[in-house]
Amino acid sequence: MAGSLKLLFAAPLLLSLAGCATFSPFGLSSRDCLARAMYFESNRSSEDGMLAVGTVVMNRVADRKYPQSVCGVVGQKNQFAPGVLSKPMKEKRSAALAYSVADRILRGERHQTLTTDVKHFHTAGYRYPYTNMFYVLEAGGNNFYEKRKSGTFTNDPFTALAYW
Repeated sequence: MAGSLKLLFAAPLLLSLAGCATFSPFGLSSRDCLARAMYFESNRSSEDGMLAVGTVVMNRVADRKYPQSVCGVVGQKNQFAPGVLSKPMKEKRSAALAYSVADRILRGERHQTLTTDVKHFHTAGYRYPYTNMFYVLEAGGNNFYEKRKSGTFTNDPFTALAYW
């Protein structure tokens, strides 16, 4: 009987923790997950690149097709750099910049060029035969894209620059 009462009182607490938006398998906060994504994905090259990566993360969080937390989005399999949530951030200056930009993003700042539809990016210089991705920006060593209806635009980043 005493064990049943403990379970009865513990259940609401356990259920409330299960829905915690900052849950991460590594015990990281939203700020940590966001900073790590920007640090590893922007090649630690620029504030602009970090801001663009962070904007994509937040665009995904706001889209019901993706996990509804920063750590959930960053931790999605095959979406971000391998080890993004576990590898050490060795470059102290770049890590500090990533945390600074993460703070700004979590306060609502977004990259000026990226609309809420921009949810995809890959390393600049690579070309993929996308038929449904519209090139928007190159920043921090990445090309950023938004999904659009196939055949209504060019998917070549170099040609797309003429439209901007």
